[in-house]
Amino acid sequence: MAKTLDIANPSELPLAEAKLAAIAMCHVGSKEDADRELEPILGFGSPALTAVGPMPYPQANTLLDAGYPKGALNYWKSGFLGGLDDAAIDAITEQFSSTPSTMTAIGIEHFHGAVTRVGVTETAVPHREPGHNMFMTSVWTDPQATGASIAWTRDAFAAIRPHLADRRWLSYLDDDDGASDVIRMAYGPNYQRLAEIKRRYDPENVFQSNHNIEPASAA
Repeated sequence: MAKTLDIANPSELPLAEAKLAAIAMCHVGSKEDADRELEPILGFGSPALTAVGPMPYPQANTLLDAGYPKGALNYWKSGFLGGLDDAAIDAITEQFSSTPSTMTAIGIEHFHGAVTRVGVTETAVPHREPGHNMFMTSVWTDPQATGASIAWTRDAFAAIRPHLADRRWLSYLDDDDGASDVIRMAYGPNYQRLAEIKRRYDPENVFQSNHNIEPASAA
């Protein structure tokens, strides 16, 4: 007997050991608009599972929480793709096929819409052009799997690196991503202006327990 899935309670959705490709989507608008605009995606192919329907917005914001349980270990890498072409997709798929943890995911975020209508230098965040950000979230619960999980993430990221642009998303940087060139990739053309601000308000770099912008040198 088929089971009716309650999409408002994602913990009830079946979990599989198989590696899958999924599309996470959120439409904020009327049901009529959603039905029309999502139809091309929902009508494509023969998905193993479809769980799309009305739910409160706070619920939509917690859909992925179960994938990062309290106490789990994690190691992340990310970078903006130079383009979402077949070669990049093949590289991502190939690397994902060898992940040692069933909790690990490789995601692709689509940058478009309102975020791209802000000027590059209007805020600290420079990533305003349409495109895609790739992120690798390795998650595991067995401490003995730490070495293998970190090694896989580093090797997989290195294999995908030729398909990435020199842009990084700050929130996804791991502790070993603190090199100055990586931080510059995260802030792009805004880095020097932020370094000047840092020199003005924190010339001794007291606040440095982060992915740090060092104060600019005095002229």
